[in-house]
Amino acid sequence: MNFEQIIDPTKRYDFMLVFDVTDGNPNGDPDAGNLPRIDPETMQGIVTDVALKRKIRDYVYLTRGEEQGFDIYVKHRGILTNEQKKAFEKLGKEEDDASQNTVKDAKQWMCENYFDTRMFGAVMSTKKFNAGQVRGPVQITFARSVDRVFPSDISITRVALTNATDVKGGNPEATEARSGQMGRKAYLPYGLYIAYGFYTPAFGKQTGVEEKDMQALWESLVNMWDFDRSASRGRMACRGLYVFAHESQFGNAPSHQLFEKIDIPPTKVKAARSYKDYQVNIDEELPSGVELHKVIHSF
Repeated sequence: MNFEQIIDPTKRYDFMLVFDVTDGNPNGDPDAGNLPRIDPETMQGIVTDVALKRKIRDYVYLTRGEEQGFDIYVKHRGILTNEQKKAFEKLGKEEDDASQNTVKDAKQWMCENYFDTRMFGAVMSTKKFNAGQVRGPVQITFARSVDRVFPSDISITRVALTNATDVKGGNPEATEARSGQMGRKAYLPYGLYIAYGFYTPAFGKQTGVEEKDMQALWESLVNMWDFDRSASRGRMACRGLYVFAHESQFGNAPSHQLFEKIDIPPTKVKAARSYKDYQVNIDEELPSGVELHKVIHSF
């Protein structure tokens, strides 16, 4: 896939990401028994920005983690100060050195070596190994489903036991389970989600964003779903990626006006079960200095 027209880090980009889930849980809510997140007033599904950025981080680390500058600061089950410690060791600084120059140098080192610090920003102003704060040029909103969704959970059974005593009256000497165990699995039959994102070149200049970083961002938004498979996810895929590129680094039009050019109305079928149940309406009349790139357009 060719991203050459949208990898200039000196331009502003506003983008719209459309993805769907079939028979899966796109983002469980720990406060609701891990049921898919919803807006309780509208019953629209929600996927947090944190969940989306986790997928981006994992994809970039898996595909580029061994390349210089593409390490990930917020690793799965990582310890953040351990990453900041690397900066202080490279700079030859003491862990409690919080002088202005040390914090500045540590912050720069973190931006140079960690993709997610460079793109999403980070709060690294800890008592030890203080590397300050970075405001990232890439920001992503919550994703919200087009239609109402219906979170559900179903009973599942397991025919094997972990321990011989896991059922009532279990024999600790047993070598075979006489009965299995019951459990629950949360899922959505179907949901089509939309998230919005923004790239601000002024902040990208401060963190050192390059063309290869923009390439990795767009590539991850398209392909990260194939590297995040699990039984709980069901089938998830990118169905649309629409990027508005501005000639001016400060933008040629407000982002909300551009996003309104792409309309995905609620489906007219009783119960949507595919992206093919939806229609995308695009107003091709764009403000001067703005170009729309339909990177993915499945509808």
